[in-house]
Amino acid sequence: MVEAYVLIQTEVGRAEVVAKQLAALPGVVSAEYVTGPYDVVLRISADTPAGLQSDVIPAVQQVAGITRTLTCPIADPDRP
Repeated sequence: MVEAYVLIQTEVGRAEVVAKQLAALPGVVSAEYVTGPYDVVLRISADTPAGLQSDVIPAVQQVAGITRTLTCPIADPDRP
């Protein structure tokens, strides 16, 4: 299992709507709208790194209202 956080900037006033749409996507573990330099923080997962790249991340980036994403893979060597 591979997981990552995705930090998302949205169009003004769209954070809550975008977070709710993202929460329904396959591979999204959690979606929270937040305050600060980013508007939404996601936790995503897939069976392989390739699965994140080819399936989950493109689906996230296609949601209307997103202006920028930053994907941060979770680096935890102690995880099974």
